[in-house]
Amino acid sequence: MSSSSAVQNQLETRRILAFIILVGAIFLLYIIRLVGLQILSGREWMSKAEENRLQEISLAPERGVIFDRNGTVLARNVPSYNVIVTAAFLPDDVGAIQNIIRDLSEYIEVPVNQGEISPENPFVPCRSEHGITQVVGYGQQSAPFREVKIACNIDKTMARLLQEKAVDWPGISIEVEPVRDYPTGSLTANFIGFLGPISALNEEYYTERGFVAQRDKVGYAGLERYFEAILSGKPGKRLVEVDVAGKIVRDVIGTISTIPGQNIYTTIDTRLQQAAQSVLLGEIRGWNAYFGEIRLTSGVVIAIDPQTGEILAMVSYPTYENNRMARVIPAYYYEQLNADVRDPLLNHAVGAALPAGSVFKLSTAVGALNEGVVTPDQVISTPPKIITTEKFTPNDPGRSREFVDWNEAGFGSLDFIHGLANSSNVYFYQLGGGTSGVTNVPNDVPDGLGICRLGTYAHALGYGELPGIELPDETDGLIPTPKWKRIAHGENWSTGDTYIASVGQGFVISSPLQVLMSAATIANDGKLMRPTILYEIEDSEGNTIQPFQPDLKWDITQDPIIDVYSDPTSAGGCEAKLTGEKTTVAPWVVEQVQIGMRLAVANGTLEDTFEGFDIAAAGKTGTAEYCDEFANEKGLCKPGNWPTHSWTVAYAPYENPEIAVVAFVYNGGEGASVAGPIVRQTIEAYFELKTIDSRLGNP
Repeated sequence: MSSSSAVQNQLETRRILAFIILVGAIFLLYIIRLVGLQILSGREWMSKAEENRLQEISLAPERGVIFDRNGTVLARNVPSYNVIVTAAFLPDDVGAIQNIIRDLSEYIEVPVNQGEISPENPFVPCRSEHGITQVVGYGQQSAPFREVKIACNIDKTMARLLQEKAVDWPGISIEVEPVRDYPTGSLTANFIGFLGPISALNEEYYTERGFVAQRDKVGYAGLERYFEAILSGKPGKRLVEVDVAGKIVRDVIGTISTIPGQNIYTTIDTRLQQAAQSVLLGEIRGWNAYFGEIRLTSGVVIAIDPQTGEILAMVSYPTYENNRMARVIPAYYYEQLNADVRDPLLNHAVGAALPAGSVFKLSTAVGALNEGVVTPDQVISTPPKIITTEKFTPNDPGRSREFVDWNEAGFGSLDFIHGLANSSNVYFYQLGGGTSGVTNVPNDVPDGLGICRLGTYAHALGYGELPGIELPDETDGLIPTPKWKRIAHGENWSTGDTYIASVGQGFVISSPLQVLMSAATIANDGKLMRPTILYEIEDSEGNTIQPFQPDLKWDITQDPIIDVYSDPTSAGGCEAKLTGEKTTVAPWVVEQVQIGMRLAVANGTLEDTFEGFDIAAAGKTGTAEYCDEFANEKGLCKPGNWPTHSWTVAYAPYENPEIAVVAFVYNGGEGASVAGPIVRQTIEAYFELKTIDSRLGNP
């Protein structure tokens, strides 16, 4: 063999050896990779493969129904009909698909072609504007076996027609989807609320519980939001095996059924709700027509059973139409509601923070009488105004300041029940702040109640804390203290602050519901019932799960909830002067306040309003000065002549109260003239309905 042949054989041998080594290295890499996949990471990849093969389908539960106390439906589920396409079931022939699309377009208000689907213009079922061709293409590309909505909420008659036509349109079908419906609409929207999509913020929370973010809706306001966990029910579950195209092959395990939401019966009487709303709107529109301009812009009416705490009617105006939120929340409508300065999305009955005005005098009256500041028969001087030296510290030389009565002529002199019946500001200034610094009246009430004791009696009647009603937007208002003022305003408490607070002005803030609670407590002989809008809860089969049970928060004549102070009239920090002791309100004190409220109707501020009223009633008016951003913008905040809100609260029958009503009208002016008639007519409507029910044999 020649040397050249030997060299060639050696090269070939090396090449073969290199090739074998290369192939071996490749196989070794594959083996190592296979060991990693099959042995080291086998379970992980097996799990992922199983996830791709198995699909968990969440089954939507039926949402609970909301009723009024008489069984009238306030919120329910109704069928909505959607046109859907399942791309996998469409014909193979492109021409046949186009024929179906053209035929379908003639029946529904969706064009054949419109707008390409892109990241800038994504497809959103029921909301985005795309043609049928684009929606079909989206279904073919994303998941051929998934149902995609072409048109939503079509007419029932049209749905039946299309269902018949669908026999000749493979891939096209009708889906029946439950949608929330509110038969009473805007009449009850302020406390029923509405539904909305699951937000990104809460998506994880609801997903863990089986809900689907793009499918299910949750409560956004009112009872729909407060009782979300009760109304929503529990989703069911279906575990299926799918092929690579997403087609369901079989069920792996048995279906886990849904648990329907529970039904809620409210304490509301829709008939009284309708009457109260009509009365409120009639009064507002009548006065605006009288003035020739829109002065009265919003208002509230609430009716309660003072013996049980049941809310019988709750009107907040302006309101909104929650049926417009049933499928989607229209952006333009929601923005319109948010832009309205009257805040229609807020339930003003429980969430508005307002100056209480003279209806707050019930707190001052109870406190002054119980603490012995005055006696029932004691007569004190009540001129048109009092003049005092306002001081912020003990060594402050002070400045002269006048506090005027609403009655420019003054009342001359008054005892307790006449002071309450006539709602004399000067009388209550003296009860709250005393007369030791007053220069133009006898020193008949040297110390007065003081802000510390006034605060504890106000809290005892329901002010300054959340009422506890089953609604999400309630406010706790504000009962000010010297400490609060130092923190909030950087200023000491003054004697003038006490005078103003004694008549429900200044820093005192409350909601209409809190005002009603204070009067209902007096009507109920000192028993403060927690206000409730929930009557009972039933399961989907009509079995009572939670029956109605009145909830007594406390009885001010039995439960020691009144704080005792070592130096109650000092303007210093109330907290430092607490003795740790607590006391009650004497029953005779509550009785005297009741007599004063009865006299207000019989021969006081409400005499004209309730003239000819056959049922004995008791009440209290209020005219609350205010200066908010809207009044300030209009230049209405003139010293000594601020605009006023209108308040009235009353209950009947006097001896055994069945109903208490509060009415509030924004910028309504004098309480007895504007809010008074609303209260009277609402009470009249209650007793008229009671008579009708009695004749019909209704419970």
